[in-house]
Amino acid sequence: MTIGLIGVGLIGGSMALKLKEKNFAQKIIGFDKSEVHLLMAKDLNIIDEITTFENLVQDSDLIIIALPVEATKVVLPEVLDRISDKTVVMDVGSTKQEITNIVEQHPNRKNFVASHPMWGTENSGPKAATSEAFSNRAAVICNHEDSYDFAVELVKQVYENLEMNILYMDADKHDVHTAYISHISHITSYALANTVLEKEREEDTIFQLASSGFSSTVRLAKSHPEMWVPIFKQNKENVLDVLNEHISQLKKFKSALEKENFDFLEELIVNANRIRGILDK
Repeated sequence: MTIGLIGVGLIGGSMALKLKEKNFAQKIIGFDKSEVHLLMAKDLNIIDEITTFENLVQDSDLIIIALPVEATKVVLPEVLDRISDKTVVMDVGSTKQEITNIVEQHPNRKNFVASHPMWGTENSGPKAATSEAFSNRAAVICNHEDSYDFAVELVKQVYENLEMNILYMDADKHDVHTAYISHISHITSYALANTVLEKEREEDTIFQLASSGFSSTVRLAKSHPEMWVPIFKQNKENVLDVLNEHISQLKKFKSALEKENFDFLEELIVNANRIRGILDK
């Protein structure tokens, strides 16, 4: 089997490394708008061959679109326009509703499987790729009933070879849940970083005093806007919903401090501690 990888950065590169390690494909060919990334991916043995967009679509049995979500909306229909009836196409984007909507009426829709491996870091590019990225994490396959059974089965095999736990979910529900557990985390991290940068003008002080807790909290603020602005755009309504709730929670902490209601402050913290029992299962 030949895998065609469109986008050879962090996610696509990590998938390719692991799939090669597992001997899942005979060959992985790559296309990316960045020639630098393509050459880097070839040097790092992420891909076996650099090719053109047209040749990749023609020569691949499985096509993995590993691009930012706005780019996926453009590229996916172009890929489906050119594939054979046996080719399987999957994406790995962080939002699913708009992507599935845009190809809903496409004649080759059933060859496409919408999916999301739930992993990422603040880093980007082929050099950030790692073969152990996905082990024991969740992979979501969305709207599987809209895809051919053979296509879903192949994508399932991909995620099994990545050693991921597979979940099936409707695209709209996926976008709601990821707003709660992923997208709001990034907004919070960006906002906290901006808060500190605004109030603490001495960069050396930030560097010298930053604890591991602060560093881990603002780690996501290093994530690139070219990836996250499109995610917030596509999932705007769900992000706004959870952001409003987050603001409400911040106001509770603010009110407790202003009124010196430390019993209520303790209640808020104790309630928040319940997350430990969920995450430590």
